Amino acid sequence: MSPRTRSGSSSAGTAVAVIADIMAAILGLWILMYLLDANRANELVQFVHDAANWLAGWSRDLFTFDEDWARVVAGYGLAAVV
Repeated sequence: MSPRTRSGSSSAGTAVAVIADIMAAILGLWILMYLLDANRANELVQFVHDAANWLAGWSRDLFTFDEDWARVVAGYGLAAVV
């Protein structure tokens, strides 16, 4: 392989890793905001909640714990780990 091809591949891999890290950070931020009972009327909290809902749509209600906080941590946390 030429050096040009290798650097393009590593740039693409780096971009994917950065995007995945940002997505995981949004999910982690929502978990933290939920646990700290952030004001849901705040625009930043609403934005993070909406983004986290979209990112974790497949895992949001995957677990049926009795406690709401456990469902949030498990559902959104699973999406963040993946």
